[in-house]
Amino acid sequence: MEKKSTAENAEINRDELVSFIDELLNTNRYKDYSCNGLQVQGAQVINKVGLLVDASLQGYRLALEKKCQLIAVHHGIIWDGIRSVSGSSYNHVKFLLDNNLNLYASHLPLDLHPEIGNNAQLASMLNLTGLKPFGNYKGTDIGFEGNPDKSTDLDSIVQTLSEKLDTQCTVLPFGKKTISKVAVVSGGAADLLTEAIKKGIDCYITGEPVHYNYHEAQENGINVVYAGHYHTEKPGIQALGAVLQERFGIQTEFIDIPTPI
Repeated sequence: MEKKSTAENAEINRDELVSFIDELLNTNRYKDYSCNGLQVQGAQVINKVGLLVDASLQGYRLALEKKCQLIAVHHGIIWDGIRSVSGSSYNHVKFLLDNNLNLYASHLPLDLHPEIGNNAQLASMLNLTGLKPFGNYKGTDIGFEGNPDKSTDLDSIVQTLSEKLDTQCTVLPFGKKTISKVAVVSGGAADLLTEAIKKGIDCYITGEPVHYNYHEAQENGINVVYAGHYHTEKPGIQALGAVLQERFGIQTEFIDIPTPI
């Protein structure tokens, strides 16, 4: 009798796994300064995937300790192509190659996926309905706008984000107390505040604050919540791990290395 695969003994060919992720996330569809996809090639057989927000030597070491063969990250190591393999780049590539580790990166495709993307996951956390595309970046909307429950106020939004993302939010409370329109764009999207103002958004949520938002928000009467670049970009990579485990039965593990930014 054939033994049924379990998470402990299931395995998959690397190229099959990479092709599945590429197709799932429409990796080649979007213009991005990240080189999305398999950035560094390692082991051919995969039975465990480590999930990180950021590619880092610390993360690689932890993934190796946890016996991962492939590391999937939101922020990879190749941006705008390869100019040189020296310094930090050399250290990263050498460690990965020496330890036969694959590195897969997905930046914008993982931000904007309509189900497992960072912004779809944030919208789901806040129970937003009537979702519409929001946040134009080089011709592509990468976030969402939607409507919360009628009774939602700014404090409850901040509390939900703080608890579900395990983060401390920075808040510019310059708008309505009762919120009817919310827009979310994870990470470093403070520059999209202007779009939020034009579209009559009551509360704009992103990750990383910038100084120049303060007066723009105050003068236009809009609430802004910064929930952390790192923390707003955890949900997508975590959701990807859940899909891979469900689809292939392989082990996945999110390796949490939070930054205060």
